[in-house]
Amino acid sequence: MPELPEAETIGRALDQALAGKKITKVEVFTPAMRTALTPLLSAGLEGNTFLKVRRRGRYLLADITGNRCLLMHFGMSGVVRVETGDIPRRKHEHVFIHLSGGNIFRFECTRRFSLLEVHECHPEGFPAVLAHLGVEPLSGDFTGEYLFEKCRKRNVPVKNLLMDNQIVTGIGNIYVAETLFASGIDPRRPGCGLRADECRSIVENARKILQSSIECGGTTISDFRHVDGSEGKFVLNLQIYGKAGMPCPVCGTVIDCVRLGGRSSCFCPECQK
Repeated sequence: MPELPEAETIGRALDQALAGKKITKVEVFTPAMRTALTPLLSAGLEGNTFLKVRRRGRYLLADITGNRCLLMHFGMSGVVRVETGDIPRRKHEHVFIHLSGGNIFRFECTRRFSLLEVHECHPEGFPAVLAHLGVEPLSGDFTGEYLFEKCRKRNVPVKNLLMDNQIVTGIGNIYVAETLFASGIDPRRPGCGLRADECRSIVENARKILQSSIECGGTTISDFRHVDGSEGKFVLNLQIYGKAGMPCPVCGTVIDCVRLGGRSSCFCPECQK
């Protein structure tokens, strides 16, 4: 599932491709993905212009004239492209939004877990459906003090807390694993057992790793692709994620793996305490 760096990378590319383009036609080929797609046909999108594309957590918002936005989430297998109209529709492309100039915004999702909806959205604001999301990990609101306060009364594994979108939004399984490894913290440790300095270390490492991944275009593990079809290169920098049974890159200890919150969690029993 695309996490924050992947959504950021897609959003930047879509902003370049969509901003200033007028919607000339909407086609829907499938009734629903995660939610219904047919409302797109009656939303009156034709004639409106894309203004810019923004990100909130793992969601993208393509703002259009009339104080509305197209809200996107890519689920497990969502892929978006902006291509010329002469390319045949692929089997799992569910929505075409035709643009002035002849290109088409195309939304593909093999597993149909993605989301594409129209919402009221005033400039610089966010639709009400995103009100539950916590702080952005790359914002000034995500500090060691904030994380310490959120964790200090929670007897829940720190990994689960970092993946709670109501606390901090957008850091998924890949980047939590990498962050906790860089911070030397066992993912099973309860949040209430973290010291203030450990929370500061988590925040600092999360920022560095997320920024580095954005610079590499994100991480491609299976389905993730950029708007141009290319893969994210941060996979070459992964230290711990997906490396169960392999030697730790720091100490050589065999990397262990447990399940927390229904997700695999790789860690080094020696380096992470």
